[in-house]
Amino acid sequence: MIALRQLALQRGKQPLFEEAELTLHHGQKAGIVGANGTGKSSLFKLLLGELGPDRGEVSLSGGLRIAHMAQEVESLERSILDYVLDGDHELRATQAALDAARDSGEAHREAELHGRLEALDGYSAPSRAARLLVGLGFTQADLDRPLSAFSGGWRMRVNLAQTLFMPSDLLLLDEPTNHLDLDALLWLEQWLARYPGTLLLISHDRDFLDAVCDQIIHVDQRRLTLYSGNYTTFERTRAEKLAQQQAEAAKQQARREEIERFVARFRAKATKARQAQSRLKMLERMETIAVAHVDSPFHFTLPSADKTSHPLLVLDDAQLGYATPLLRDVKLTLLPGQRIGLLGPNGAGKSTLIKSLTGALPLLAGQRVPGEHLAIGYFAQHQLEGLDLKATPFLHVQRLSPTASEQAIRNFLGGFGFRGDDVFGEVARFSGGEKARLALALVAWQKPNLLLLDEPTNHLDLEMREALTEALASFEGTVIVVSHDRHLLRATVDEFWRVADGTVAPFDGDLDDYRVWLKNRLEEARREAQGDASDGEAPPADRKAARRAAAALREKLRPLKRQRDRAEKRMTEAQSRLVTLEEALGDPDLYTDAARKAELTDLLARQGELKGEVESLEEAWLEAEEALEQLENELVSEGA
Repeated sequence: MIALRQLALQRGKQPLFEEAELTLHHGQKAGIVGANGTGKSSLFKLLLGELGPDRGEVSLSGGLRIAHMAQEVESLERSILDYVLDGDHELRATQAALDAARDSGEAHREAELHGRLEALDGYSAPSRAARLLVGLGFTQADLDRPLSAFSGGWRMRVNLAQTLFMPSDLLLLDEPTNHLDLDALLWLEQWLARYPGTLLLISHDRDFLDAVCDQIIHVDQRRLTLYSGNYTTFERTRAEKLAQQQAEAAKQQARREEIERFVARFRAKATKARQAQSRLKMLERMETIAVAHVDSPFHFTLPSADKTSHPLLVLDDAQLGYATPLLRDVKLTLLPGQRIGLLGPNGAGKSTLIKSLTGALPLLAGQRVPGEHLAIGYFAQHQLEGLDLKATPFLHVQRLSPTASEQAIRNFLGGFGFRGDDVFGEVARFSGGEKARLALALVAWQKPNLLLLDEPTNHLDLEMREALTEALASFEGTVIVVSHDRHLLRATVDEFWRVADGTVAPFDGDLDDYRVWLKNRLEEARREAQGDASDGEAPPADRKAARRAAAALREKLRPLKRQRDRAEKRMTEAQSRLVTLEEALGDPDLYTDAARKAELTDLLARQGELKGEVESLEEAWLEAEEALEQLENELVSEGA
């Protein structure tokens, strides 16, 4: 068990916690959310004993084994497989003692240590470590390469694998998804769902929190508030609380109406494509989400260029890559208003495609034909490295538009969280999140009509991610995005392209279908690695059978998905009615005006009825969701 009692902590002049209380039991999986700088990472340091409270008590069960992912990895010459194995200190100590006993000829001691090694599951350790690394995107050929051969992002993946390999009762993970692509993130979700110990997870990925966590710890106003359920449940509960605060009522209503107007505009244009319908459903849900974020410090728009071209950009018979082609025979035409998400395995060429579209990476063959009025806005992680560390946010924008007024620049930067003296702060002192916000602001300021985004949410907290999602949802230009943030993809994308096996092609499905496709692909690769598949390329008949099986799978899943969607729609409608009713109950006059006693009684009775209806609808939705997931798992395990 973990218990924090009357906890107070101050770092420098800033108080982080005051009289904070928290109790967690074994096996609970809790996500920690809150604005940057509120003390989430300091909470981990308290649990690790690296910080002591100024007042109060931090209590942990005796003998608790804690695994914690460090944020930096040294460059080492050890192979990545050995580095992961080093995470089990007792295993390594036993292996070293066994080697010493063998060298000294102590047969009795050697036999004893063999027994100890077996108890530690040491003989399977290399294969267990290898599975972790492969799950996180490494190939079998990578396992013997030294850690120093990999870039910083890949070293963080190795560090994550080592943390997962450590025997632990309590697992502390601070932003584990920052350097993962969607494939590795889906794998990590499944691994953490099976983890038997207690998990504390700091993350700004709402879908990841939903899939993994059964508790949410909200760090706000120097308190720790524990909510039962996943992040979506927390967000709904928080929205209900805020809806009853009279001071915020007008602001909430304005945000709700803004989202409603946008959804109404989009509904008129939505096609019957599954991706577009999925996005429409996501936008409708944003009405409720918006209320939970009314106190966000971020709110901005992404203006589009005044002029556009039709088409915006064409690639014809293009070969994309560096020394040798990674993507071949690429033919694509980008039109105004398209909203495209790129899916595909790690290393398949998603970033290569985006760089080629910008023109920064020359084609190896073929043609790139830009439209006359093409204006590209490009965001990638290396954009952060291109910021002038000695300059300020104000100066960065002023360099782009020397004639812009100071007030216009201040107003614009305020939407990205740079207010007051922050606009004149030196970039060298900024955190990764602040640099990412500034880089996005510079892209937005230039009013592109083609927005190319490569993992834009890395380093952004939940509030900024939500603001970016809303801004992208209403952006009128063309969008192509690579992201492991599924909430952002669902709200901003109308179609998916799959980048895999050297090709770029439309993907006929949504993110749920992609998950199934990915599972089947991984299972097929696993069978081939085990020698179950025959040598050489599968014959055409097998490929046709695989396509038929995939179509049959989609057909079996479709009725359950419709049932799930109907249940979700009814649940959302009931929740909306409950929020409206509870807003009415927030009127102080209702409780003091004797003439309104009957009205109050009626409202309270309806509130009780609606709460019961919401609970039963939530149960129906959960049953439908679980049935769908169970069928997906059964079909995948059967090799469908």
